[in-house]
Amino acid sequence: HATIIYKRNSFVVVLLSTIVYYNNYLILLFLLTNKLRYNYCQYCEHLSMSWSEFVQQNEDRDGVRLTWNVWPSTRIEATKLVVPMAAMITPLKERPELPPANYDPVLCGRPQCRAVLNPFCQVDFRTRSWACNFCFHRNPIPQQYAGVTENNQPAELISHFSTLEYKLQRTNICPTIFLFVVDTCQDSDNLQALKESLQTSLSLIPPNALVGLITFGRMVQLHELGCEGYSKTFVFRGTKDVSPKQLQEQLGMGASVRPQAPAAAGKSPPQLQNKFLQPLQTVDMNLTDLIGDIQRDPWPVQRGNRPLRSTGVALSVAISLLESTFPNAGARVMLFIGGACSQGPGMVVGESLKDPIRSHHDLEKDSCKFYKKACKHYDILAKRAAENGHTVDIFSCALDQTGLNEMRFMAKYTGGYMVMGDSFNTSLFKQSFQKVFAKDAQNNYFKMGFNATFEVKCSQELKINGVLGPCISLNKRSPSVSDNEIGTGGTCSWKISGLDQSTSLAVLFEVSNQQASNIPQGQPGAIQFITFYQHSSGQRRVRVTTIARHWVDGATNINHVAASFDQEAAAAVMARLAVQKSENDDGPDVLRWLDRMLIRVCQKFGEFHKDDPNSFRFPDNMSLYPQFMFHLRRSQFLQVFNNSPDESSYYRDKLNRENVTESLIMIQPILYAYSFSGPPEPVLLDSASILADRILLLDTFFHILIFLGETVDAWKQAGYHNLPDHENFRQLLQAPVDDAQDILQTRFPMPRYIVTEQGGSQARFLLSKVNPSQTHNNMYGWGQDGGGAPVLTDDVSLQVFMEHLKKLAVSSST
Repeated sequence: HATIIYKRNSFVVVLLSTIVYYNNYLILLFLLTNKLRYNYCQYCEHLSMSWSEFVQQNEDRDGVRLTWNVWPSTRIEATKLVVPMAAMITPLKERPELPPANYDPVLCGRPQCRAVLNPFCQVDFRTRSWACNFCFHRNPIPQQYAGVTENNQPAELISHFSTLEYKLQRTNICPTIFLFVVDTCQDSDNLQALKESLQTSLSLIPPNALVGLITFGRMVQLHELGCEGYSKTFVFRGTKDVSPKQLQEQLGMGASVRPQAPAAAGKSPPQLQNKFLQPLQTVDMNLTDLIGDIQRDPWPVQRGNRPLRSTGVALSVAISLLESTFPNAGARVMLFIGGACSQGPGMVVGESLKDPIRSHHDLEKDSCKFYKKACKHYDILAKRAAENGHTVDIFSCALDQTGLNEMRFMAKYTGGYMVMGDSFNTSLFKQSFQKVFAKDAQNNYFKMGFNATFEVKCSQELKINGVLGPCISLNKRSPSVSDNEIGTGGTCSWKISGLDQSTSLAVLFEVSNQQASNIPQGQPGAIQFITFYQHSSGQRRVRVTTIARHWVDGATNINHVAASFDQEAAAAVMARLAVQKSENDDGPDVLRWLDRMLIRVCQKFGEFHKDDPNSFRFPDNMSLYPQFMFHLRRSQFLQVFNNSPDESSYYRDKLNRENVTESLIMIQPILYAYSFSGPPEPVLLDSASILADRILLLDTFFHILIFLGETVDAWKQAGYHNLPDHENFRQLLQAPVDDAQDILQTRFPMPRYIVTEQGGSQARFLLSKVNPSQTHNNMYGWGQDGGGAPVLTDDVSLQVFMEHLKKLAVSSST
């Protein structure tokens, strides 16, 4: 039976018949033919669960979601799928039930491969060897696995452990580094609130962590730590950039500050004795006093002018300091700004208030005086920081723009956080800043990683197009790298300076195989994600995730491929692709590209009669995909109207780093309804859901909004919730508040919290998101109970959008 199963093309069918009729022999077959083990296990999983359950199980276990979970076996058929083959992966997804292994991973001996032993490798216990499932190189089982047998296998070979984390044994323990860069060109109240938050953060940082402080206004001050009874500061001009070499010469630092010999394995390396980055436990009181003594920038500001702010030079000093003293070590530069850079390198706006900061209209006309130079300056700084494993976080709190659009490269390349608020005195900033230092409940370590390297290995039939996410290329070529680059491509390895348990990457692939017959029978395609990173404890760790999926003939089994489509993951990947295009192309061009892709998907997988829109039918697992695209077209990611360039960069940054679930909330917000007619329930994101006797809770990821219907608001204004006879009404008002608080406590960054009522000014946040099925042009239901609320817009509704989509999909001329 082993021979029959191995030679037959319809592997799954034959295996199923074997399960039914040859159960006793199957056990023997399973032990003798290790090559079939994965196929048997995966198919049994498919028999007992739906595709959605299979997808959810794999996301919970591995943090991976694929756009297609069955792969066409040829390049041509894969191209016809329209939606690219891609994986959305969260490299450090929280797995409290998965303790790290206290040994190094077993690697393939082939120098060009170096894949990690995983459950999908073929193991021959008789000859004590294993075959790599990527290059098929045979490797001896290492000596530490001498006791391994078929009944006593290590975790690496058990299918449930397709994701494993290892503690590397022969590495140094490095302390984490936090360098605060503080803008002093702020009003006293704002600056005082920031100083209090910084002093509070010192109690959340480990005692052995290294800390430093830079303040800036018209000049940049680098503070020396550990001075007893006095403070010493090195001052730099805000109009001149500072290179690492210049910084070393001016500060009297050289090669002597670097450790001369590596530390023994598992022990801390010798501390770099520089005066600006010191262990917190030795300078705690000194640094607390320094932060408390920060004063507003003393340089006078003439009436009608902006304060001169040297953000670009301050960042240059911070990055040069870390580059000179701690290259290739985990560090965070935390920048706090209250306005735009107005002098020196990185300048985004002039000194005079008569000159407004650039808008999207100015960018379209290419009439921004400082834009290109500023972008180039921050782009170079960001790449330098990322290459050395240093992360740059930006906390921007101001009522006007601060230059986030020009500084977006800091988050894009280094994986740093970008938080935008109105003031440092708001709970949005204070709670978001504290969440940066959140720790796990088990070991009290930060929920973040530092100085990570992300590597992808795949079967010979696949090639890597690139990655969409917060990373830079390490320019490591391999046979699995495609010449067709998408995002950050041309490599199989990337640098992620900072990442946490929600940081997600989109990895895009293409099928390189030209003929289906070239794929070994019964051999699934496999992808391995390897993430080397510095744990917040200082240890070097590596997390390895290996997944595998079946190949099918796309020409004859297109239904199997279609059934494996994950519409949610596809929407998240397409959103990242659209955002990437929007950075270089005009907005209308991006929308047209998105429309063409959607029409092609409908033509490929829809069932219809030519030129008959009413006959169009879409598979159930694809039915929501057009709806996602409709809301994506209307979202702030592609529509810049009523958004500043800073806001657009902020929104797009969040989309490019969050997982599938959070990305979908951004694309199509969630709307819950609360009423006396039943328990809270999700309702359609539609204007028809706005009823007078209903409370709505809207979650857009960036905003949490509670909307009171007209009647409910009138009852509240009358004070019925304060009367003992109306306890049920008080509970109704409190229910969405409690649910909103649950979201606010877990979401990072903290969303804006809004409470409004029908007809209120802030109801615009809800009306701009709902599907405008009722507008001022079609007053259907106006003034009638249960008729919803009309939206004053010229946008087409989802119903009109779907009608036109069907016409174009079934048209014989399209």
